[in-house]
Amino acid sequence: MGGGFGRYLGAALAARFASEGMGMAVVLLALERTGSAAHGAFVLTAWLAPHVLAAPLAGAAAARTRRPRLFHAGALAGFTVATAALAVLLGRAPWPAVLAVAVLGGTCGPMVTGGLSSLVASLVPEGPGRDRAYGWDASTYNAAAVTAPAAVGTITALASAGPAMALLTTSGALAALLAATLPYEDPGAARPQGGPRAGLGAGLAALWRVRELRAVTSATTLAFVGVGALTTGSVLLAAELGSPGAGGVLMTAFAVGALTGSLTLGRITSVAPGRLARWAMAGTGAALAAAAFTPSVPVTAALFAVAGVCDGPLLTATLRIRSRYAPDGLRAQVFTLGAGLKLTAASAGAALVGLTAAAPAWTLLLGIAALQLAAATLHLLVGARGPVPEPVTGMSAGSPTGVSGRGTPGAP
Repeated sequence: MGGGFGRYLGAALAARFASEGMGMAVVLLALERTGSAAHGAFVLTAWLAPHVLAAPLAGAAAARTRRPRLFHAGALAGFTVATAALAVLLGRAPWPAVLAVAVLGGTCGPMVTGGLSSLVASLVPEGPGRDRAYGWDASTYNAAAVTAPAAVGTITALASAGPAMALLTTSGALAALLAATLPYEDPGAARPQGGPRAGLGAGLAALWRVRELRAVTSATTLAFVGVGALTTGSVLLAAELGSPGAGGVLMTAFAVGALTGSLTLGRITSVAPGRLARWAMAGTGAALAAAAFTPSVPVTAALFAVAGVCDGPLLTATLRIRSRYAPDGLRAQVFTLGAGLKLTAASAGAALVGLTAAAPAWTLLLGIAALQLAAATLHLLVGARGPVPEPVTGMSAGSPTGVSGRGTPGAP
């Protein structure tokens, strides 16, 4: 892995730090300036809502652009400008203007997640090194999930939410600068000469047509319904255990476990990524199911950490599958669409747990665990159906089903 990948990791970590911190920072800033956390929730909803709609547009634009450096760095710069604008306008400007800025910033969101991850294949040669690279990429998500909320909360406690937003803006600007220094391949180089450009629906069609992509996308989307409910569920469970403020402890344990899992289990390249994904979802579900019956916060936190360790390799396996099976010219669409669908599923899970918040917390956690186990089963069923696809042209370099790609033992 060369210096280009090192700069990529810096850009990815900085961008995802800014993204992960936004949820808490926006709510705290709204509470500080308006006295109502609900205003922050509305802004956050406006920030997240465009992700699934913008994902196919962002992926198609990334595949078509003649200036990928300008496109990727520009998307991160747009994300950063929107963050800075919200820091200034929230609680001071008319709400329609604030929400419009949040929507515009949210349209850049897919490039922070799947859009950036789609660059790894052009930075690291095919082989075990690329699989390890996806493990490092996945760890940037988990590291950001651990550090960003902690940093935002600490700065807000010591000063105010304004400096916390400034930190996120600085992090986003650093990501844009680093992205501008990366080596980029010509997106059109993968297309046959005279071949048609991929349409907006091509990525979605690939997610459905390619069995391995269909399996991992459907399974992780279902799993993320549960992940989206986990934050609220952990708060309710902690309150039921007699420690209302310990919900954050449970989620921190899960995040630290996920970071540990991505840095250890996520590095395993001898196991087929499909199998690793199933193990990850099944292990997460089993640990959360056990946590539903624990008598104290410390034991529950330990099981949340175990669940996080199991969840850690899931993103690494997902990224490896997308890279191997995405058709040529559609990698960016496949990555951005997959990320957008998962985020939308998480939003749906958060809404569902809000509607069922009156139920006993342990039943909510069992429901979340059941979704993880169901997702593992779904992956097994969808991935196993039908004959092995015939070799076709147009798969990504190194794809197990490509004409020139080498086979992958134990492919999902």
